[in-house]
Amino acid sequence: MGTFTILLGGELVRTPRLERQIEGSRVIAADGGIGHARMLGVVPELWVGDFDSVPANLPDDLAAVPRKIFPAEKDMTDGELAIAEALQRGATSLVLAGAFGGKRADHAFLHLALGLRLAEAGTNILLTSGAQEGVPILPGKAGFDYADGTLFSVQGFSDLTGLTVAGAKWPLDRVEVAFGSSLTISNEVKGRLEIALERGRALLLAHPYPLPES
Repeated sequence: MGTFTILLGGELVRTPRLERQIEGSRVIAADGGIGHARMLGVVPELWVGDFDSVPANLPDDLAAVPRKIFPAEKDMTDGELAIAEALQRGATSLVLAGAFGGKRADHAFLHLALGLRLAEAGTNILLTSGAQEGVPILPGKAGFDYADGTLFSVQGFSDLTGLTVAGAKWPLDRVEVAFGSSLTISNEVKGRLEIALERGRALLLAHPYPLPES
């Protein structure tokens, strides 16, 4: 598969799990997301955006990354433009690194919705901050490799029909979950986590590397 890592402008910490997830992938940076490249030890093949959030004092190898410049007034965010470039280059799997947090809540929410749309179109999607991960849940069944005790939630983006959660402290068996319900928030992995869904769309939000309380 053609895996691309997209460097977005949200929060990102380097963890061994994230290192494994991006190993061998091609990298495209979205505007200020290039600031994560040095921490991760990667040099993107392309830097996309309107360049209104360029970090100061970039090392020479990152400052020299080829750029594709767009006007500030445009119909797509820098992140979506970077994703579009990856898809044009043959991406079948995307790691959206820095998809959560940051200064813009609207951008963070967009990344969640965009991840679902891309998954529905057949692209494998992982959203990550290094500490937290998001994986689209669509009709079907999926298994996950999280360790026992990992905190997770299933965040519905529609009404959910026939949701089954196994390998959890609080399992569910073909339940109906109304859009906006908190029923599936704050569960814990207990065994091998498996999730099945008959109808609807959701995101699994997991915390494999919980950060210490500030």
